[in-house]
Amino acid sequence: MTLFLVNVGACRPTSSWKTSRTKASKKMANKVSNFSDLIQRVTASCLLHPLSSGRIDGNISDARYSDESEDDKYSTEDEEEKEDPPYVETREKFQNVEVTKEEIRTEKVTEMEMLLGEVFDAVSAVKTAYVSLQEAHCPWDQDKMRVADVAVISELRRLGVLRERFRRNVGGGIRKGDWRVGAATLREVVAPYEATVEELRQEVKAKEIEIDNLREKLKTATSLSSSGGKKSKSKRKVSGSSQAPVTMSPAPDVFETTVSLVKEASKSFTSLLLSLMRSAHWDIAAAVRSIEAASSNTNTPTADSIVGANHAKYALESYVNRKMFQGFDHETFYMDGSLSSLIHPDQHRRDCFTQYRDMKAMDPMELLGILPTCSFGNFCFKKYLAIVHPKMEESLFGDLEQRRQVLAGNHPRSQFYGEFLGLAKAVWLLHLLTFSLDPPPSHFEASKGSEFHPQYMESVVKYSISMGIGGRMGMGLVVGFPVSPGFKLGNGSVVKARVYLVPKNGF
Repeated sequence: MTLFLVNVGACRPTSSWKTSRTKASKKMANKVSNFSDLIQRVTASCLLHPLSSGRIDGNISDARYSDESEDDKYSTEDEEEKEDPPYVETREKFQNVEVTKEEIRTEKVTEMEMLLGEVFDAVSAVKTAYVSLQEAHCPWDQDKMRVADVAVISELRRLGVLRERFRRNVGGGIRKGDWRVGAATLREVVAPYEATVEELRQEVKAKEIEIDNLREKLKTATSLSSSGGKKSKSKRKVSGSSQAPVTMSPAPDVFETTVSLVKEASKSFTSLLLSLMRSAHWDIAAAVRSIEAASSNTNTPTADSIVGANHAKYALESYVNRKMFQGFDHETFYMDGSLSSLIHPDQHRRDCFTQYRDMKAMDPMELLGILPTCSFGNFCFKKYLAIVHPKMEESLFGDLEQRRQVLAGNHPRSQFYGEFLGLAKAVWLLHLLTFSLDPPPSHFEASKGSEFHPQYMESVVKYSISMGIGGRMGMGLVVGFPVSPGFKLGNGSVVKARVYLVPKNGF
């Protein structure tokens, strides 16, 4: 506005123009009129659009251009104000993220529930397979055992897979590029299989050792079975090694040690038999009277028993030993008519001692599992039927199952029969050792009512000196019944017979 006032002052006429004042007045009036109009227009423009928003030194065309730009600017701002603010879109995205997380969480919960259901099913399957595995042990069924074992291993592996699935779900999976976590997980997955492979290798080694042992036992058992009178040519070939000269010879102290083993085995079996009789509510006194009558070769039991209180075990042991040692003086317990000890005495002694050495460390049940009908198996068959009467077995066990198995040529795997086999093996070894000595020991047995001789007998009950006469043990005592036989060796040593003594005046 000031600019234009200065311009107006400059246009005022000077003194030099006075002569032409009249001519130029009209022309000047027109110019002033046009200039006033221009001032009004500029003034209006400045009022509408202040100078601060435009350029000061601009011309009219610039001002117009500036006006149009400002209008466009305001119109654009108005349009932007009409659009949605940015925080609305952010809120919607946040809500969508929350919905997605909730869906993922629901899916994981559902997956974990399904995984737990599979775990419970796998545990139930393991229990079922393990029960089948236990049932396959008794009675022993090798095929059923193999199937049950495979089922148990399969279910355990299934549980291992479920465990890995659980770990992955809890850990959220393995991040891409995290090779260390991947390697650790791979080791965890492979470790059970490596352990299984190692166990299988150990089992293979154990089986190989067992096969070698069974081959040796088969060789020994075959030689035992060939000791009878009827020997085939094939058996003679298998037992050819036993015919080689034996560098080691049996000694009397070995014989005495074997007699001690027989005594211990007899006590163990008798104790078990007596406990079973008491559990079956037997009349122990009546059973003792029957044993006494059998030892005196009378069929009628006496009214009063000579056995004292708590001494029934000695009477029962006497009964068992009498049955076990019956036929002991014959080389085969009279199971056949073999006379090898008379025809080929030296060879028979070597064979007996070889069998003694081979059988000493063997488990009788394992031997009979390989060759149930060998000579030792036939010995067990006859002695068990002689000791255990059918009525006795039915009373003790409620059935005759063990007897049926023995009659069928098998050998029961029970505690009672196992104790019997321990006694049978001890007597059989003593018998082999007896016929391997030269000369063979002679066995003797004290008869009922005979006088007590300390050099040949020992009492199973320790009596006080007051029972003796003249301060000597045994004076006034006689044999009530024999408990086990005695032996006299070729070198003059004596293994004393065990007897049950009773006072002579009360006999």
